[in-house]
Order: sequence, then structure tokens, then C-alpha cells
Amino acid sequence: MDVIPAIDLLGGQCVRLYQGDYNQAEVFGDNPVAVALDWVDQGATRLHLVDLDGAKEGTPVNTSVIAEIVQAVDVPVQVGGGLRDRHRVSALFGLGVRYGILGTVAVEQPQLVADLCQEFPGQIIVGIDARDGKVATRGWLETSTVEAVELGQRMATAGAAAIIYTDIHRDGTLQGSNKDALREMAEAISVPVIASGGISNLTDLLGLIALEPAGVRGAIIGRALYTGDLSLKEAVQAVGPGRIQDIPPDFGSTAIG
Repeated sequence: MDVIPAIDLLGGQCVRLYQGDYNQAEVFGDNPVAVALDWVDQGATRLHLVDLDGAKEGTPVNTSVIAEIVQAVDVPVQVGGGLRDRHRVSALFGLGVRYGILGTVAVEQPQLVADLCQEFPGQIIVGIDARDGKVATRGWLETSTVEAVELGQRMATAGAAAIIYTDIHRDGTLQGSNKDALREMAEAISVPVIASGGISNLTDLLGLIALEPAGVRGAIIGRALYTGDLSLKEAVQAVGPGRIQDIPPDFGSTAIG
């Protein structure tokens, strides 16, 4: 299972939010590039970047920092936040970003996501952030009436390479993942699911391995790494090398890799 450190960018700093609340942002570093290099040194095989300003404003804001990180590290980088049209997605890939994460547009412009999946095969990941089973949009500031699993099914059919599933109530809380929701999502779709939100320690991470046969192939970890509750080196050693790139052929032609 891939262990993917999260770097959330707000005002050019590395922060973590509590349950997606911008008013509860805790700064963990003012040099995101140094943070990224540190995670790679500790064994990260992929990095997860979120432009929180971009998610809120509807257009990427921390582009210069993202470009610096991509140039500094030698592992794939996936980025989300404010990617709501083709131009912004294309510009992001022009920086060397490997995967673009689309969230709000999956709800508001599903055809755009399908078109981008065709134009950039294997590079479009859909982030589904759920609050009580409903999809939240626009930096988690709004909650739609769309069911998370229903959206996952539509996006998998549209050609998404993977689904990142986040239970907002667990994000930043160190209370563990919502395994029931993850299993429901993974069993309902034909592409890999990446878990996000709430992973607090090695026990939580190892607990996700039981969901790997269902299709949960990665875990994004944020606060626990920054607080020291979980060691990235130990996590990588415990779960082995990343598996997303090793998805078997029958798992879907759009698998990451």
C-alpha cells in the first residue's frame, strides 16, 4: 500500500486543518520545499499536495511553491485545489505535476472531468470529500446533495485513474479512518481507492491493509506525520513498497502507473 505524505498549502506555508475548517489551521512549516524533501528522504514514493487557497478561491494560488516542490523532488506529485477548468489542469501538468486531483468540478461539471480523463489518460484523480455521506465542494465550504458512492461510480466510469476518499469528520482528528465508508466505496467502483483522513498511528495504517483486496491501495497521511504520532520510515517499512503502480491489468485500464 502506498503511504503518501500530505502537504497542505495555505499562504505559502505547510498547514493542517481540523475537519476542513480554515479557521482551525495549524502551521507545521514555513518552507514546504524542505518539508517535501524530508518526506522523500524518509521513504515517500509519492507526495500529495493540496492548494487550500486554491480550493477556496476556485483557482490555483500556490503555483510557485508547487513548482518548486516538483523541481526539488524525484517522486511523482499529485496536486488538488482550485482545478476547475482545462487550462488550469493543463498548466499544472506543464509544471511537471504527475496527477491532477479534481473535486468540485466532478460534481458541478462531470463532463469536463470525463473530457480531461480522455485528454490526460491515467493522470486524473477524483477527490471525493464526504460529510455524512454527501460530497462537499469548494474547499469543503459547501455540502452538495450528491452521494459519495454514486459520484465515485460515475467518475470511475468516466475514466478517473483513482478515487481519493476523505471523510471530513475524520480529517485532522487522528481518530482513525472510516473503514466502513472506504470499503463501501472500494467495492462499488473498478478503480483504486486512496484513503485520506484520520490515520493516527501505525495500527490505523495496518488496519487498512485488510481493505486492500477490496481496492484500497493507498493512504494519505497528514497530521500524524507532523505531530510525530506516526513515523513515515516505520510506516513504509511496515506496509512495504507502494502498490498503486502495480495494479493488475484486470483492475481497470485507467489504473495509475
